[in-house]
Amino acid sequence: MQTAVGVFGGEGYADGIDAPPLMVANAGNSNHAAISSLNSPPFIAVELCREHLGVHPCDKRRSITEYKSLFPAIDFSLIESNDDILWTADVREANEEVAKRGMKFVNWLWTRKEKEIAVVTHSGFLYHTLSAFGNDCHPSIKSEICTHFANCELRSMVIVDRSMIGSDVPTTNYPGKIPSGLDLPSDVAAEKHPKQGASQ
Repeated sequence: MQTAVGVFGGEGYADGIDAPPLMVANAGNSNHAAISSLNSPPFIAVELCREHLGVHPCDKRRSITEYKSLFPAIDFSLIESNDDILWTADVREANEEVAKRGMKFVNWLWTRKEKEIAVVTHSGFLYHTLSAFGNDCHPSIKSEICTHFANCELRSMVIVDRSMIGSDVPTTNYPGKIPSGLDLPSDVAAEKHPKQGASQ
């Protein structure tokens, strides 16, 4: 949540602003000033969108009551339990279980009316979730989808539910084939510098 607020939050929060802060000052011992929710997109906490569950104490979440006091403008209404009932001290969630949970999350995303949604989560969750996609794509596309994320890496993706084709879907449906035409910027670079482009 600190990462999401840091990336998408507004300017510094000041008393007297007619909106709750996204994050209070020094949340989680961050030594960071409070961050305003003014002019920020809505923030929704989703329980499915978490790192591997179990064994490692760092993967256990705090109570929602505590989070609400640290992140007053984040919507926690979709989380059913105040305490973390998913994390267990003696059983680590299998990679396949993470992927299954990730697909439940993607199915929830498809219920949203927004056309653009930023998902801020852990790299392991994204890696296992996205590994379920791209099996019908060119191997280079599948490889790119299934690459581990670097710390704080941002990626833009379009995920299309093909069962929805013919309904109200955006025109960015990518059928999994390599598009024709220039592969910018590499093809442009090859045209401008033919000797360098030919040697690669």
